[in-house]
Amino acid sequence: MASKSLCSRRDPVLKKRDDFEDVLEERRNSSDIRYAFKCYTPVLYKGLSPCTPAMLKTVVMQSEPLQYAINQVSAESGESVEVVQEEAAAILEEMAHRLKLSTVRFFAFTLSKAFKRLFRSVCVNEEGLQRLQQAIHEQPVVLLPSHRSYMDFLMMSYILYTCDLKLPVIAAGMDFMSMKFVGEMLRMSGAFFIRRSFGGDKLYWAVFSEYVKTMLRSGYAPIEFFLEGTRSRTSKSLTPKLGLLNIAMEPFFKGEVFDVSLVPVSISYERVLEEALYARELLGVPKPKESTSGLLKARKIFSEDYGSMHVYFGSPVSVRSLAQGRINRSQNNFVPRHIPQKPSNEIQSFVNDTAYQLVRMQEENMVLKPWVLIATSLMQNLEGMELSQLEEQTVWLRDLARSFGAFLDWPDHTSSSKVVSSSLSLHRNLVSVCGGRVHLLVAQPPGPESPEAALFERAVSALSCASYRNQILHVFLRPALLAVAMQAATSPRKDEVYNCFSFLRNMFSNEFILCPGESVQDFDEACYLLVKCGAVQMLQQGIETTDSGHVTLPFLCAMLEPFMQGYQVVCRYLCEETPDNLTEKQFVPAVRSFAVKLHLAGSLRCYEALSSDLQKNALAALLRLNAVKKVKMADQVVLKVNKMAVNSLEDTLGGKIPTQKPVLARL
Repeated sequence: MASKSLCSRRDPVLKKRDDFEDVLEERRNSSDIRYAFKCYTPVLYKGLSPCTPAMLKTVVMQSEPLQYAINQVSAESGESVEVVQEEAAAILEEMAHRLKLSTVRFFAFTLSKAFKRLFRSVCVNEEGLQRLQQAIHEQPVVLLPSHRSYMDFLMMSYILYTCDLKLPVIAAGMDFMSMKFVGEMLRMSGAFFIRRSFGGDKLYWAVFSEYVKTMLRSGYAPIEFFLEGTRSRTSKSLTPKLGLLNIAMEPFFKGEVFDVSLVPVSISYERVLEEALYARELLGVPKPKESTSGLLKARKIFSEDYGSMHVYFGSPVSVRSLAQGRINRSQNNFVPRHIPQKPSNEIQSFVNDTAYQLVRMQEENMVLKPWVLIATSLMQNLEGMELSQLEEQTVWLRDLARSFGAFLDWPDHTSSSKVVSSSLSLHRNLVSVCGGRVHLLVAQPPGPESPEAALFERAVSALSCASYRNQILHVFLRPALLAVAMQAATSPRKDEVYNCFSFLRNMFSNEFILCPGESVQDFDEACYLLVKCGAVQMLQQGIETTDSGHVTLPFLCAMLEPFMQGYQVVCRYLCEETPDNLTEKQFVPAVRSFAVKLHLAGSLRCYEALSSDLQKNALAALLRLNAVKKVKMADQVVLKVNKMAVNSLEDTLGGKIPTQKPVLARL
């Protein structure tokens, strides 16, 4: 089946990865003006007819699907067709890009200056760009970058312009449109603006979907959007959002295009520009509103060193190949193409599976720097570490990560002590080395000191460091789930360990990218990797820990411990302190207050329990498991807690994982 073409990457160590080239190197040695005004002649889609942004809007407004939607809305609302037509035109005018090469050249000049000051290097895989160029010529292309920073979409366009590739049109949130001057500049460099949510606005949805599909059908330009929907504040991949991906695939499902190429792009930062901002947001500090004045105030970042950046363009994924044997497109022949249809369960499942696999591909091609390994060690030693011990642990961790297939950028011909000291120097805003000991830096709280304020600053420091550890979580995740399952299982029998593994995987499937329906494959992968690194051996009746496993398995268990503790805190709050008629909006501040109380009492050391991201993911898991339900009461939706179910889950996470029916046949 088609899905296997994405899923069969079970030994990432064997995967050949492309070489990188620093796109800033030439910029440092030649004129930025000449670069900005270079001859720009990108390869275009072979079926493309000349089309300006204004012509594109005309095509959208005259399209059969939009005209059908306009007539429907008119009939339902009682407004005349002309009035609804004007509303649709206004929506499109607000939404549409107005790409101008002159604006792109201005950005090319400005960004070249900015990137040379911010980054030591911006490394891109050249073979990936060659594959992308060929894909753009042959099929409509959808670019799907990971999203860790506002810098992502600027860097994407900068790289494509630098390498003479067709510039993308980029789905952007309305927040940017409200920025004076900057919003219009972004629009003229290829951004089109969409609302964060459409509700039941049929007309808006019709205009938006037809605009995207018209660009896809014509091969007008690569369409770029973030599968995760928003920036990850934790550096973990977020659960993919399916709306735009569904729209992007629909022209293929309806037979309007031969194929669509989906290109996952992995963007890795040695140091994230927004690191401290993200930690504060996770602790409840409101996100600063996007504004031109805020952008100008952010100029101080130019005095900082953000190290290197890697952008890996993955191999284009053919929707046609994926759908072969899985999607029956002939069902669309019974309904005229211009009439909107709700996607079938078959298509919804296919789009969902594809989205997860694409995010996993993004993860696998993330380039990890030595600091990620250092942060991982420090998060398991919050009281600090001797520098010599940290160096030794980092080298051990490097070798383990490599055996699991991590995409590590470890400098050749450089001593490990120099690698570690260089990383510590780059991140001196987070760590301090004093008397041969390394520890996290904690800022002094502003204003009068209080236990709560001191805890907040410690949490900012810990969550900032945790965001770098999170960059490597996908490498260790499956072996770590197996390590915890082995610890919790009542016997080493493979079926019992699998049952524990399956429970944990299900519990944390909102927290991590775990592809639906792949529990057995993930278990097999975890077993394979732990055998490969020498931590366990597989016996006829079970799984046995080796001597080296007595070091590896506790480390892996400790990787998941903050999440285990955080979920238990959420369960405990719901069982002990949930008031009647608790709303979803009240949930996060209430759980955070409960976790603060536990911290100050000394019964909790895990700072992740204070993170709104973990709290929301835990609630999503409990809703999915029917331990909590949403109930509409009067004019609000409240959370109804099944305390017996939640208490059972808390106990299970505490180590008493239930034994279910053996599944030896599946193993």
